[in-house]
Amino acid sequence: MKEIIPLLPAALRNLLAALPPAVSEHVEEIRLRQNLPLEIRYGQKASFVTASGQLTANARNGFIVIEELITKLLNQISQHSLYALEEELRRGYITIVGGHRIGIAGKVVLEQGEVKAIREITSFNIRIAREKKGAADKLLPYLLQGGHIHNTLLISPPQCGKTTMLRDIARSLSYGSEWSSSRKVGIVDERSELAGCLAGVPQRDVGPRTDVLDACPKAIGMMMLIRSMSPDVIVVDEIGRKEDGDAVWEAIHAGVAIVCSAHGYDVAEIAQRPMIGRLIQHGAFSRYVVLTRSGGVGTIEGIYDRELNRVGKERLVCSK
Repeated sequence: MKEIIPLLPAALRNLLAALPPAVSEHVEEIRLRQNLPLEIRYGQKASFVTASGQLTANARNGFIVIEELITKLLNQISQHSLYALEEELRRGYITIVGGHRIGIAGKVVLEQGEVKAIREITSFNIRIAREKKGAADKLLPYLLQGGHIHNTLLISPPQCGKTTMLRDIARSLSYGSEWSSSRKVGIVDERSELAGCLAGVPQRDVGPRTDVLDACPKAIGMMMLIRSMSPDVIVVDEIGRKEDGDAVWEAIHAGVAIVCSAHGYDVAEIAQRPMIGRLIQHGAFSRYVVLTRSGGVGTIEGIYDRELNRVGKERLVCSK
C-alpha cells in the first residue's frame, strides 16, 4: 500500500491510510468508479469505504468517487501526460512502480476493428501486487523429478494465487533450490503481472537467470524466447487461444519445459475447452495443479499426473 497511497488524490489517500492494519495489510484491489462508492477487496471480503473511513456492506453509505477524483488520479498516474501512456491505455491497464497494475475502463475508441485508445475513463481497478517468496516451496518437489521439470498446468479460478505461484516457481527455478539446480527461465508476461515490469525492468524478484518479454502476446513471445534466449523453461500465464496451444507444442518439441496456467475450477472443466482439451488429450502436461482459496489464497487442492491420477494425497496450504 505504501507505493499506492502517494498516487491517490488527498481525499482518497486519507480514507485508505486510516484503514486498520488488519485490513490494509491484506488489500488486494481498490476500485474507483465515477459517481459510485469506493470499494476495496481484502482477503476473501469486499467492502465499501464510508466518508469516515469505516467499512460497510451497504453501497448507499459508501464514499462517492466524483469525477474530479477520477481526473486527479489519472493525472497523477500519467504525470499529466496521457500521450506518454498511449500504449498502456490501449491495453487497458497501467503498470506502476512496485509492479502494481491499474486496470481502466471507459469509452473505447476503435480504428479498423482494433482498440486505438480508451477515452473518458470512468473506472479504475488498482490491483496490489504482493510478492510471496516461498509460495511454491511445497509444490516444487512434485514439479521436479530427477533433474527434469514436468510440463505443468496450474488451474485456478480468479484471485486464488496462480500468478503469485507462477512467479515463485520462476524465481525458484532461476535461483535453484534443494530440488533443482539453477535454470534459464523465460517469462512471457503479456499483462505485466508476473514480473511487473516498469520500463522493461522487473519490479518483482523473478530470479537472476530470468529473461522477460513484457506486454508481449503469449504465442509470439514463446516463439521469440525459444529462438533467441535458449531457455530451459518458459513460464506463461493464462493460456487459452489456439495459437497459445500451438506455441506450447512447439516449445515442448524444442525440448523446453512449460509451466503455465489457465482459468478454471478443475481438470474436468478445462478439458472441455477445445485447445486445452487437445493438449490434455495428447499428454502435453505431466503435472496438473488445482489451486483454490479453501485454506487461504494459494491452497493446492490437488496435484495430478499425465493420466490424471492424484500425485499429492493431501491438500497443501501455502498461504500461511
